[in-house]
Amino acid sequence: MSQLTVTSAASQQPSTPGVSHQTAQLLTAGIVAGPLFLAVFALQAFTRNGFDPGRHPLSLLSLGQLGWIQIANFVVTGALLVACAVGLRHVLHRGRGGTWGPWLVGAFGAGLIVAGVFVTDAGAGFPAGAPAGAPKLSWHGALHEVGYLVALVSWTAACLVFRGRFATLGQRGWARACVATVAAFLVLSGWPDWNSLSIRIVIATAVQFGFLAAVAARLRRRLPQATTTSGAQ
Repeated sequence: MSQLTVTSAASQQPSTPGVSHQTAQLLTAGIVAGPLFLAVFALQAFTRNGFDPGRHPLSLLSLGQLGWIQIANFVVTGALLVACAVGLRHVLHRGRGGTWGPWLVGAFGAGLIVAGVFVTDAGAGFPAGAPAGAPKLSWHGALHEVGYLVALVSWTAACLVFRGRFATLGQRGWARACVATVAAFLVLSGWPDWNSLSIRIVIATAVQFGFLAAVAARLRRRLPQATTTSGAQ
């Protein structure tokens, strides 16, 4: 381990066990956010009448009588990511990317909250009675798209910020992983095949959450040992 890594790691550690435990909980929020979001989506995707996960965007689950479940899924997941951003700020505040990294992760979560509060427009035949084709964009549908765009741009920028941090610390594997994650997301979401777009967006979303979970888990493991002791009590 280089002197730069040691110095940076030392400057990142919270000063007291209580702070360490709190930070660990905040980082854990970022670890569980993705699995929770995808599990709730999967449960709905295969139980909601008329919903086809291979054809319908996941945002359509926010519509209909049970739409509140997906709305809550967006909002809760976004709140967990905002909490994770606070934990990242605790750990990274003195190092490179310690300002923009957490802010961008928080913006990612905020974008999901906006996408949940402002629901998309009905279309593609879902829910029952919706037009078969593309919907006419409403004001709340437009705000839903804005929330999604904020989440997408913020996540991409966060990956690049973390790439710069890892490169500075000489952690080339993690730096390359940041770039590879963005490339994988772009390929999955931009592949020119409309028939598989919905399912590819779900996979791309899993990539997004997986990257942040890996970063949060790595930083959580580097917290002082007092975190583990406190958390076990």
